[in-house]
Amino acid sequence: MRSNHVRRRLAAGEPSIGTWLSLPSPEAAEYVSKVGFDWLVCDAEHNPMDIRTLAQMFAAMANSDTAPMVRIPWNTPENFKRVLDAGAWGVVVPMVNSREEAERAVAACRYHPQGDRSVGGGRHALSWSADASEYYRNANDEVLLVLQIEHITGVEHADEILSVPGVDACFIGPNDLAASMGLGLGVPLESEQPRLVEAIHHIRDTCKKHGVAPGVHCSHAEGVNQRINEGFQFCAMASELRYTLTGLGNDLRKLNWQRSPAAHTDATEGGTTVRY
Repeated sequence: MRSNHVRRRLAAGEPSIGTWLSLPSPEAAEYVSKVGFDWLVCDAEHNPMDIRTLAQMFAAMANSDTAPMVRIPWNTPENFKRVLDAGAWGVVVPMVNSREEAERAVAACRYHPQGDRSVGGGRHALSWSADASEYYRNANDEVLLVLQIEHITGVEHADEILSVPGVDACFIGPNDLAASMGLGLGVPLESEQPRLVEAIHHIRDTCKKHGVAPGVHCSHAEGVNQRINEGFQFCAMASELRYTLTGLGNDLRKLNWQRSPAAHTDATEGGTTVRY
């Protein structure tokens, strides 16, 4: 059975870098998996990714050295069961605000005796190049569990959340965290607002206290370098959609060409004006 290099690297105190996949596309997942990231997180929380598409995205990454992961829509057992049985190597859990919620995530992610994940399926073993019995024996030691602290309530309960056994990493969502603190929507991921910086560093320090790898979402390579220097390990570099739109937009603006302001033409059919 293949070893989860992301979990090993984080446990050793090393940084591990990936990006978010926003497009429900196995083809996009396959291409990005060849770039050289440690992991890719399919974002099923904020994007229209159904379970079949996720299974196809995991399969598309199987011939790479990139770990397929997923951010589930919410912290409920059926979400864990479906994505792990479809072949995910790790789960990112949004908006964890209490110890009870952290314990619920661990229970749903791990087989007995560490948890109560249901036994069944077969695609999970294919994703790890193993047979089912080998997968069952090793899954608890290989699947990565990442809890998101992205609300001020989670910050206030960080010590309780991060002390739960079975949590591998914590991932900070600066946008939601800033919003919950009344600092506004769409705040830059590397914002220097003192209250936000203090909250982020408090989560990092609490992670270190409990042997949990701290992580955070970053805007770009410079942001990742900044966060690594600050002691963060599990760092996401924007998303494939962000880089696609930014690259295309930047080159488009370099052209000596101006798009027509009209995105349609008018025609008259039988006395009625129709817009195309």
